[in-house]
Amino acid sequence: QVQLVESGGRSVQAGGSLSLSCAASGDTHSRYCMAWFRQAPGKEREGVAAIYTGGDNTYYADSVKGRFTISQDNAKNTVYLQMNSLKPDDTAMYSCAAGVICAGWVLNRAGVFRYWGQGTQVTVSS
Repeated sequence: QVQLVESGGRSVQAGGSLSLSCAASGDTHSRYCMAWFRQAPGKEREGVAAIYTGGDNTYYADSVKGRFTISQDNAKNTVYLQMNSLKPDDTAMYSCAAGVICAGWVLNRAGVFRYWGQGTQVTVSS
């Protein structure tokens, strides 16, 4: 079992930056694929970025490449999402997820992630 708690979401102006955190507890000794998903009202959930806790492989959605960076601090059992050059289209509820499979395609398959956090709201105003 893994429990995930996100933090860091807030309102920000377009062009600004924001860093989200996802703190994991429970079975933190196992290696997982940690990912960030987002969902805006009326839109489908979208995988944003993923990272394997047992290595350095990272994966990004095309919509955020070059603007978002996913990273991890294994000593703190925390995964981060640094978001730069934010756009109003980035407005969404951002959720952290943990699963056992890590590859680029998992960003399109939310169902492969077993554990989910409650989410943190990011609002980008123009």
